[in-house]
Amino acid sequence: MDVEAFLKEIRALPHYEGQDVYVRRIAPRDVRYAPEGELAMAERVSRWLGEKGIARLYTHQAEAIRCARAGRDPLIATGTASGKSLCYTVPLLETLLAEPDSTALLLFPTKALSQDQFQRFQEALTATGLTGEKRSILAGVFDGDTPSTLRRRLRDHGGVLFTNPDMLHAGVLPQHARWARFFANLKFLIIDELHVYSGIFGSNAANLFTRLFRLCKHYGSSPRLIASSATIGNPLEMAEELTGRKMTLIDDGGSPRGPRTYVFWNPPRIRGRDWRSRRSANDEAHELMALLVQRGVPTITFSKARITAEMIHRYVCDSLRTRAPQLVSKVTPYRGGYLPQERREIEKRLFEGELLGVSTTPALELGIDVGGMDASILVGYPGTLASFFQQSGRAGRQEREAVVFLIGLDTAVNQYVMSHPEYLFGRPVEQAVVDADNPFVIIGHLRCATHESPLGPGEMSTFGPHTELVLDVLGENRKVRRIADTWYHAASDTPQHEISLRDTVDKNVLIEDVDTGEILGEVNKLDAPPILHPEAIYM
Repeated sequence: MDVEAFLKEIRALPHYEGQDVYVRRIAPRDVRYAPEGELAMAERVSRWLGEKGIARLYTHQAEAIRCARAGRDPLIATGTASGKSLCYTVPLLETLLAEPDSTALLLFPTKALSQDQFQRFQEALTATGLTGEKRSILAGVFDGDTPSTLRRRLRDHGGVLFTNPDMLHAGVLPQHARWARFFANLKFLIIDELHVYSGIFGSNAANLFTRLFRLCKHYGSSPRLIASSATIGNPLEMAEELTGRKMTLIDDGGSPRGPRTYVFWNPPRIRGRDWRSRRSANDEAHELMALLVQRGVPTITFSKARITAEMIHRYVCDSLRTRAPQLVSKVTPYRGGYLPQERREIEKRLFEGELLGVSTTPALELGIDVGGMDASILVGYPGTLASFFQQSGRAGRQEREAVVFLIGLDTAVNQYVMSHPEYLFGRPVEQAVVDADNPFVIIGHLRCATHESPLGPGEMSTFGPHTELVLDVLGENRKVRRIADTWYHAASDTPQHEISLRDTVDKNVLIEDVDTGEILGEVNKLDAPPILHPEAIYM
């Protein structure tokens, strides 16, 4: 798109009142390829890359593949849309071609991302002849939406498993004996979007990986680890803290990037007071989004709340009905809480590029292929630089020009950002924090670990310095029992089903239409009261 022409156009509109308070243009970045012929490929893999139009690898892709081939664990921390998935796809395909009985576990923090990456990998399996032959590699998504028949097939015959940490925690590790074949042949563990594993989620995930590697050792495997991350201040430190493995950082990306324009868009004052005086950021967002979609510019709009994403979508559709009714069907909302079939349909349309606009929560902030958006609208500063650049990076693929609108909310933090752009562009990205040894975190994982396999004397330091103290507390509460020097699970429950990796909430609330019995959606039980109450409107 011609960003300068679009900005000139909206400045001339009747309702424009000087909203663009700051404009920053980022020059394009040239591509850097690995030397031609430097990295020999398996013939089938080379042919697949050629069919995808990939004649040469970027420098960081080649470095990551070399690292994995050498038996090291690469961590790829490059920008959005830099082809990080190829860094693990190529080594994985080469291993499957050489050793068809090998298995691989790929972890993604969201279901949508698992679906997206599975579709791409399935195409690679077909193109390289790994499916359709007598000895076909079975790959699939294993999550809460997977039908029970497919779950059993993946457990008994699966070679490449796409899942999320929550399902690994509650659906795989508690029944690891049924997965004995899979674990015994496990050659690769892929962890995507590593930067998400921060705070309580990361602290839980670190203990989850400890449990996973413990079971791998039990079954005689030692999988190679490949991880990828968006920009954070301490990717290597965080990755090693999270996994307990020595990793090799690859953060000098060679992919090209088109020119990018950041526009700070501050709604005008409409009330004569200092506080809560500006026009709604949602109104500004839907007007901008409608204008962009009307001009054929693929646009993604991020807002923080589910109801906001739904409202902006509705407002955009109302605007388009009067200006360009044929485009109404090209815009969709996307958020958590949809039923599985609704999510799959929206994701399919996104992946295939059928849509011109999507109004979403941060659910689409991660590295999902959203069809090559050219514009990104952020309704309010997301709160961290990492999220700001992730959401911004959803617009602009390869060398295409992109525009990012940051719309200021009428809050102190947002108004500070509007008047101090150096806050975003003049300081380093935040560091991620993981506290894997926190006794309040390990107490649940020690219950899970003893349930999965008795904890012997040589493993007392595996879960950190507080292990013995926490086991004593669990023993007093009859959750575990010590016999000689070994700790055993002593309760009748399955602890994995009680412990959440992401927060303290263990249940969702289902939303039912009492007239028809139809389930409309689901919501976290702590988020439910302000959304679901007598006479509430559920969008």
